[in-house]
Amino acid sequence: MAVKIRLARRGRKRMAIYDIVVAESKSPRDGKYIEKIGSYNPNIDPARIVLQADRAVHWLMVGAQPSDTTRSIFSHEGIMLKKHLQVGVVKGAITQEAADAKFADWKEGKASRVAGTADTKDQAKDKARQERLAAEQKVSAARAEAIAAKYKVEEPVAEAPAEEAPAAETAAEETPVAEAPAAADVPSTDETAA
Repeated sequence: MAVKIRLARRGRKRMAIYDIVVAESKSPRDGKYIEKIGSYNPNIDPARIVLQADRAVHWLMVGAQPSDTTRSIFSHEGIMLKKHLQVGVVKGAITQEAADAKFADWKEGKASRVAGTADTKDQAKDKARQERLAAEQKVSAARAEAIAAKYKVEEPVAEAPAEEAPAAETAAEETPVAEAPAAADVPSTDETAA
C-alpha cells in the first residue's frame, strides 16, 4: 500500500482551510485518510500551520511521499531537515545529540528570520501609513486654500479724490530740480594751483 501525505479540504465552506493528512495514494483528495497530522490556513498573514512534527517525521521515515504543497510546508517547518538528520542517525553518520543540536540551531535561526520579516512588514506598514497621512494632509491643505480663496472677501481699494490727483502731479512738475554745475564751470585743481 502506497501512502501519501497531502492536504484535504476541511468542510465545504468558502474559506480554504486544509487538514494535513496521511492517506492511501489512490484515495480521493477529500476521501478517507489514515491519520490527521496537522492543519494549514493560508487565509491569514502569515499562514497558520499547526503540525505534529514527530508524527510527520514518522510517516516520512516509513516511506510516505508528501505532495508538492505538503513538502513545501514541511520544508518551511523544518520537518524535511529533521527527516534528513534522522536518516543520518539511522545510517550512523551522525549521533542523535548532534542531530538534535543542528535542528535546534536551525530552529533558532528560523525564529530570528521570521521575527526580522515581521519587523520589516511592520515597518513597511508604518511607512505606508505615514505616507498616506502626509498625502491626505497635502490634499486637506489644498482644499482649505481653495475654500479660503473661494470665500475670500475683497476689501475695496480706497481711491484718492479726482481733484487732489492732478494737483499732486502739477506740484511734482513745478518743483525745480537742482542742476549740477557744468564741468566747464568748475575750476580744475591745476588751474587754482597755478
